[in-house]
Amino acid sequence: MTKLTLGPIAYHWSAETRRDFYARIADEAPVDEVCLGEVICSKRAPFHEGDLPGTIDRLERAGKRVIVSTLAEVMLKRERKATADLAAMDAPEIEVNNAAGLYERGARPHRIGPFMNAYNEATIAWMAGQGATHVCLPAELPGPAIAVAAQAARDLGMGVEVQVFGRASLAVSARCYHARAHGRTKDNCQFVCEQDADGMPLRTRDDAPILRVNGIQTQSESYLSLLPETPRLVADGVTHLRLMPQAVDMVAVAGVFRDMLDGGLPVGEADHRLEKLCGDVTLSNGFFHGAAGYRRIAMAAQT
Repeated sequence: MTKLTLGPIAYHWSAETRRDFYARIADEAPVDEVCLGEVICSKRAPFHEGDLPGTIDRLERAGKRVIVSTLAEVMLKRERKATADLAAMDAPEIEVNNAAGLYERGARPHRIGPFMNAYNEATIAWMAGQGATHVCLPAELPGPAIAVAAQAARDLGMGVEVQVFGRASLAVSARCYHARAHGRTKDNCQFVCEQDADGMPLRTRDDAPILRVNGIQTQSESYLSLLPETPRLVADGVTHLRLMPQAVDMVAVAGVFRDMLDGGLPVGEADHRLEKLCGDVTLSNGFFHGAAGYRRIAMAAQT
């Protein structure tokens, strides 16, 4: 059965918000696996890492498989140490998002996160040789490339995962644009990113929404949604579908995907329900169809 995975929270949500969020996920969300951990900014980790053991316990008691994700960018000594500490863990599973994590993990089993840029079958084969058991593909891969990558991963006995909901991560940088936008430095950001629970909107000179800024991360303005493409992904051998946490009802979002996967909800009706849950945020699937990522290609136009 195709599994639903909830990716790690990318934003600087308060500790209380995170606790409440994961309590609902544990008790109500029809997801099979949950990724935890700070993936964007190491300065945020102390606000919530103390809750990690309790969150893991609650999720596991609810029957969820827990994976801990490493930072996407490792630059400082404390970040190297944090990555090494995670890489040394035997349980829960580790998802590596940076080459520093690969180095620290060695040949021990691990997952590959979406920041590692597994764009082709040769890269996936090399990762498998380093101990990878599972790979989450980058969000910008088009459908035909996903099919090739999925086949390569399955031939190697690996799980293969694709993001099907949530803002696409487009880049991470050494600079914190979130702090810079407020006239602050990265070292003295005063955690201004906490003001934007769904990322900071970035607009063009013509005042059109274009991107979101989340600390050092640049994201799509729209929510990537591959719900209509999900049957094709499953047919192509994708084993896991990733939902990224956003400032919407993620329990309901997971329910829409689960109902559609289980055959109880037609794709068209599921897509309509997802649109309503997302409010004013537009949906996009351009990358999958080889078009500009922000575009939404209608089902009728698919080939």
